[in-house]
Amino acid sequence: MNEKGAAHILLVDDEEAITAQLAPFLERAGFAVTVASDGAEALRLVDELAVDLIVLDVLMPQLDGREMLRRLRQASNWTPVILLTKIGSPGERAMALDEGADDYLNKPFEPYELAARIRAVLRRSRRGAPSLASGSRLVCGQLLLDRRARRVFLKGREVPLTAKSIALLEYLMLHPDEVLDRERLLDAVWGWDYPAASRAVDSRIAELRRLLGDDPDRPRLVETVIGQGYRFVGQVEVAT
Repeated sequence: MNEKGAAHILLVDDEEAITAQLAPFLERAGFAVTVASDGAEALRLVDELAVDLIVLDVLMPQLDGREMLRRLRQASNWTPVILLTKIGSPGERAMALDEGADDYLNKPFEPYELAARIRAVLRRSRRGAPSLASGSRLVCGQLLLDRRARRVFLKGREVPLTAKSIALLEYLMLHPDEVLDRERLLDAVWGWDYPAASRAVDSRIAELRRLLGDDPDRPRLVETVIGQGYRFVGQVEVAT
């Protein structure tokens, strides 16, 4: 935060047309913004400035976004990162989260969506603490998600979930207390080109609830927000 209490955003993108549009928009949305044109410049600015969140393009010359993200996490720098990508497949998106990104946004996108994602990530982050995305294992009470092994345990016993249900649970747990609409969940888990209606999400949510013993009328894990989508209501932490 700067002296005025505004969150300080480092916007990293080599396309001047994008930063020229996004920087003033984010400033009007109440953020303080510093712009960098590549990963090397951004790493220097991270060392010099008190940055609350980094908006980071993936495809850049010299030092690309993924390599910058890896260097940050290897140095135990847990500043939240939102990747701006042109990633197509759910597997590639999962890889971005595995590498330590807190969220990602596919280009092209609406600036309002980016501002909303920034606020959501800032709400769930604590300065200096590892982000949920950096953890290979996430816990919520007696629920354990092993992200690398793609296995889920409840009260110490493995839960036989399908791959899609595990991916859906992972995305929900990485975005706790955030209302996620069906379109966003379809994009994150199935990909843009998946020809499914919202029933695909609803059926997987039903599977999660049934196998995890989560009562939809009194949810401990996944809450239905009528007319909007779903929200993970449990407290999620990185397993030590």
